[in-house]
Amino acid sequence: MMDVRIDILTSKKLVGCRVLTSLNNDKTYLAWRSFMSGRKVVQHQVNSVLISLSIYDPDYFLDINIDSAFEMLAAVEVSQYENIPEGMETFDLPGGLYAVFDYKGSSTGTAIYYHILNDWLPVSRYKLDDRPHFQILGENNRNNEPDSEAEIWIPITHKMLYA
Repeated sequence: MMDVRIDILTSKKLVGCRVLTSLNNDKTYLAWRSFMSGRKVVQHQVNSVLISLSIYDPDYFLDINIDSAFEMLAAVEVSQYENIPEGMETFDLPGGLYAVFDYKGSSTGTAIYYHILNDWLPVSRYKLDDRPHFQILGENNRNNEPDSEAEIWIPITHKMLYA
């Protein structure tokens, strides 16, 4: 089940591990494995929330191909960058308007994104914006459990009413 709200995100500082992946050759587990092994030494963590961030090329969603690569970052938010652990990197997440989907279920797989991008977005007052997409994995997130919860943040901007 998913509910949606529109939210304005303030910019955030993230520290994490990045990997190049695709829908067909999913390597996100590599980023998470690397990140989780050193997560406890990341300084200045704002909270215990995990962030799964995806960075797409501007034309990625024009013709989605399961072999098209995108970057994925397993991260946490920090208040400042200092003493970044070896193998990790910083990322400045820009603020802006987002559609936030509260999701409950065993997986936030491609069917969820298909629904958001092909069912919800076209009939909304918004269009996709070229900023990172991300998921907030909070205390109620339990990987692959039916009662797991996540927030899916999709970058949006208002559609122009007149061209």
